[in-house]
Order: sequence, then C-alpha cells, then structure tokens
Amino acid sequence: MKKALIAVIVVVVILLIIVGKGIGTYNNIIALEEGVKTQWAQVENTYQRRFDLIPNLVSTVQGEANFEKSTLTEVMDMRSRMGGTIKLDESLMNDEAALKRFQEMQGTLSGALQRLMAVSENYPDLKSNKSFQELRVQLEGAENRIAVERKRYNETVQAYNTTIRQFPTNIVAGFAGASPKALFSADAAASVAPKVQFDIK
Repeated sequence: MKKALIAVIVVVVILLIIVGKGIGTYNNIIALEEGVKTQWAQVENTYQRRFDLIPNLVSTVQGEANFEKSTLTEVMDMRSRMGGTIKLDESLMNDEAALKRFQEMQGTLSGALQRLMAVSENYPDLKSNKSFQELRVQLEGAENRIAVERKRYNETVQAYNTTIRQFPTNIVAGFAGASPKALFSADAAASVAPKVQFDIK
C-alpha cells in the first residue's frame, strides 16, 4: 500500500511538472505572438505616416507651374488605390502571398515618390520652397522608419517562428493553434529604403 502511494505521488509530481512546463511554454508562445502583433502595428504606423504626408506633398508640388503632371498623377493614383488609410489586416501576417502583394504596392508608391523627388530637382522655385524642403525631410524620415520597423518585425517573427517549430515547443504550439508568420521579403525594391537625397542651395 505504501509503495502504491509513493508511486501515485511520483506520477502526480511528474504530471504537475509536465503540465507546468506546458503552461509556461504556452504562455511564452502567446507572449511572442503578442510581440509580433505589436511590431506589426508599428509597421502599420510608419506606412500611415508616409501615406499622410502625400497630400501635403502633392499640394505643394501642384503650386509649381509646368510641373510634370504624369509623375504627380502617378503618386496621386497610387495613393487613391490604397484607400483612405493604411490598414494592415493581421491576416497578412499569415499569408505570404498577400504580404508580398502588399509589399509590391508599397514598393510602387515608393518608386513614384522617388521619381517625384528626382523630377523636382529641375524646379528651382520648388527646391527653395520651405514647405517642400520640410516635406522632403519628413518623407526621407518616413522611408527610413519603414525600413527599420520592417526589419524589427522580421526579427520578431523569426524569433516566434523558430520557437514554435522547435521540439518540444512545437507540440504545445500545435495544441495552441500557433502557426508561422510571414516575413517581409528582402528583395531590392521592398527591403531598402528609397534614397530621397537632395541638395538645397
């Protein structure tokens, strides 16, 4: 009877250790996933900041006589295609193809903005416009922040994805319904902040 009681106690202790370890692992997965969501929100904020600069930039450029309308139209068209706000649906984190499409659209907007800045170099009055100068600096800062926040997001996702794939964490992750998150790809168009450089004389 005494041996049976000891055996039961040993089994209960082992089960408690396993359950405790499982709970700790589950909580760690949840914490990592929340970190991914938080970083995702930061990416969204940086894209929104750039998006919000465009109307002021367009308004300033439109005041310049004979400015190349095709470049300006391209920027306005890209912005209107994206709607009123940048809302990065969290489902994008779970869909690599959808995230890639989003990146391509943002890359196209970045390219259009780069061309707008390059063309503006041909307009001395515009280059000397204080509002335009400030917008250029803000745009450069926004582009740099986008690159930084995407890099941080990728680092956070990599830590999460690695954790949920490792044994024995992958067992708990399977029960928790945790699945790998998509990364921003490192292609030249989407992973490097556009160089919005200019000379102000």
